[in-house]
Amino acid sequence: MNAGSSRIPCHQSESVAAYALDALPRHECTAIEAHIASCDACRAELAALRPLVDSFAAWPTDVLRPAGSLQARLARRIAADAGQPAVMPPAPGWLEPSWEEVAPGISCKLLANDAASERVTMLVRLAPGVDYPPHIHAGTEELHLLDGELWIDDRKLYPGDYNRAEAGSSDRRVWSETGCTCVLTTSTRDTLL
Repeated sequence: MNAGSSRIPCHQSESVAAYALDALPRHECTAIEAHIASCDACRAELAALRPLVDSFAAWPTDVLRPAGSLQARLARRIAADAGQPAVMPPAPGWLEPSWEEVAPGISCKLLANDAASERVTMLVRLAPGVDYPPHIHAGTEELHLLDGELWIDDRKLYPGDYNRAEAGSSDRRVWSETGCTCVLTTSTRDTLL
C-alpha cells in the first residue's frame, strides 16, 4: 500500500498472503476462501499476489523451501514473538526422485511426466565421453545445460546455454567430452535412429 492510498487493510490480509503462498494449514483454507469471496480488499490482495507467487515457479526449490529444521525454528520464533502457538510447516508432499541409469553412462532423474501431452521433463547426466543416441524429435525439445560441456551436432554448449529443437528435426550426435548435466523437456514419442 502506498502513502497516498486510503485503503485500510483487512485484518485477514496475513491469512490471504499465507493462502496465496499455499502456506495456510489445510483446515483454515475453506474459511479464508469464504472470506476472500466476501471481501473486496482481500480479493484485490490475492489478485495482486498471484503473479508474484506464480513467478516463484522459476526459482530453485532450495531457496523457496528451506530445510524443515529452519522452518520449524522460524515457526517457534514467530510464535514466541506473537504470543501464539507455533504453526509448524506441513510435511513434505514430494519425494526427491532417484537417478536411474538408462544406458551405460547415461542417467536420468524424472521430474515431471505429462501423459496427456506426451511430454516429459527430466535431469539427464552424461558421463565423460558418452554419446546420447541419435534421435528425431516428435515434438519441441528444450534443453538447459547445468554443468559440463555438451555437443549437439556441430554446436558446443556451456553451462547456462539453452537449445531448442523443433518437431521433426533430428540430433545426429549428442555427446560430452567432459560429462554434463542438463534439464531436458521433450516428447515421449521421440524416435531413436
